Amino acid sequence: MNKFFTMLKTELRLSFRGMDMIIFALCMPVAVTVIWGAVYGNKPAFSGAEYSFLEQSFGALSTIAVCAGGVMGLPLLIADYRNKKILKRYKVTPTSPSFLLAVWVAIYVIYSLLSLLLVFGMLSLFFGCRFSGSLGNFLWAYLLVMLSMFSIGLMVGGIAPDLKTASVIASILYFPMLIFSGATLPYEVMPRTLQRAADFLPLTQGIKLLKAASLGFPLEAVWNSVAIMSAFLIICGGIAVRFFRWE
Repeated sequence: MNKFFTMLKTELRLSFRGMDMIIFALCMPVAVTVIWGAVYGNKPAFSGAEYSFLEQSFGALSTIAVCAGGVMGLPLLIADYRNKKILKRYKVTPTSPSFLLAVWVAIYVIYSLLSLLLVFGMLSLFFGCRFSGSLGNFLWAYLLVMLSMFSIGLMVGGIAPDLKTASVIASILYFPMLIFSGATLPYEVMPRTLQRAADFLPLTQGIKLLKAASLGFPLEAVWNSVAIMSAFLIICGGIAVRFFRWE
């Protein structure tokens, strides 16, 4: 356990120096929250709604860091360490490469939770938003979404033959999900045709699940989103385990 926390501290320090996750996982969610707050304020989500647009959007804003870490951060980090032969060196040490992967996942979990707290703090302190749902349901849903996104990143990073390929695949997955899933561009303001297209993105289903949990809706109403996120977790996680390339 001491070895895990020692490596976690080292890798976290390296991550801070890179600044990528500081910008995309912590600063970006706060910036998007401020922009949405300035545009929508305390306006109701729709006519007669008991909750505001921002309260409805909490689930979406909380996924920005999850998407950045899971779909972009993990694949590039794994591919970079493989390209530098770091993973190969770990194979001949008492510390296994799997142990290193666990450290990286823990780091992106930390970023995701920090982003979640920052977004919730901004919404509650500056825009008067309240949390209406079950905290237990929301945390369970957030864990499912986070693990599903991370499994996609592990799959891409694990099977991509080189850093360039990993970067291209991660970008193809990351930017459409970031923009069109509802994380940065509100799903509700999209044209109906674009909403139908966005429904094919896994993060869109994750955001629908988190919206239901944060607003207190029964999760049975979004059972299809639960099934889709669970399927991505099982399939992508299975592919990552089966075909992961250490060198």
